[in-house]
Amino acid sequence: MNTTNLVEILLIEDNPNDVELTLRALRKNNLANNIHVVNDGAEALDYFFATGKYHDRDISLTPKLVILDLKLPKIDGIEILRIIKNDARTKSIPVVVLTSSKEESDIIASYKMGANSFIVKPVDFDKFIVTVRELGMYWLLLNEPPR
Repeated sequence: MNTTNLVEILLIEDNPNDVELTLRALRKNNLANNIHVVNDGAEALDYFFATGKYHDRDISLTPKLVILDLKLPKIDGIEILRIIKNDARTKSIPVVVLTSSKEESDIIASYKMGANSFIVKPVDFDKFIVTVRELGMYWLLLNEPPR
């Protein structure tokens, strides 16, 4: 079976350092065994809708959580939100925006497009680890998604 069918968390992030920090924080806290990373918005949409290199993915198996950066190559995070939150197959997937942007316009646009949470990435390593741990704990362990 293709491991992309077993994804608990889909991380959409283009910065390799932020990818590594996020993965380390999640794994350190035993929050997810199956994390899949995509590095741009076009690949993210291919993943969601089982197109392109993900054409063999079972589209009915959705991640439990999406962690989304806003500033992405090809298609930005706001557009990804707009597309997935307007599609019946993907609209109920929780999306946490984890970004370096503190712009009020980004916060407003993210929530308007259906983000479930907006978190500014802490610059401090220890605070970043705590932030990712807490978002993982809430969305993977406490939150009750629809079945």
